[in-house]
Amino acid sequence: MKAVPTSIEDVVILEPKVFGDDRGFFYESYNERRFAELTGQLRGAPRFVQDNHSKSAKNVLRGLHYQIQQAQGKLVRVIAGEVFDVAVDIRRSSPTFGRWVGVTLSAANQRQMWIPAGFAHGFAVTSESAEFLYKTTDYWAPEHERCIMWNDPSIGIEWPSDVRPLLSDKDRRGKLLTDAEVFS
Repeated sequence: MKAVPTSIEDVVILEPKVFGDDRGFFYESYNERRFAELTGQLRGAPRFVQDNHSKSAKNVLRGLHYQIQQAQGKLVRVIAGEVFDVAVDIRRSSPTFGRWVGVTLSAANQRQMWIPAGFAHGFAVTSESAEFLYKTTDYWAPEHERCIMWNDPSIGIEWPSDVRPLLSDKDRRGKLLTDAEVFS
């Protein structure tokens, strides 16, 4: 596995080494020691406590989600289809506060993205459907869940132009970054 840096140092794209032939393929999707090395986790890799799996139709846009308490780091990947995946730095003391990173994750490219705690996360489905898997470093806590508007102009995410967002009620009610609870 190798790490691909992004414009925000703490967010890392991980590309596995895939062994394939006409029978199929094999790759190691997670190795705690290697993950710690590649993401710069000096005290070791974070402890993952929950795995989540979602399936979404074309144009579904989920996010930008985070938990203000029990903040979650997320290791995300796609096992069917394709998404445009986004992380937004919402750590007020960070030099990259309010900046975003976006990457295409797909079953074909087998990339993963590490999104540390302190970031809002979202994705838009660009294929007919997509299955999305992610590990989290803390448990889901709906009472601490928050949402920032996917199209907040102060953030300026450049979503794929062909996506016509299908949003949940929660995502329609997201707040602007200037009005949202963020991390110090």
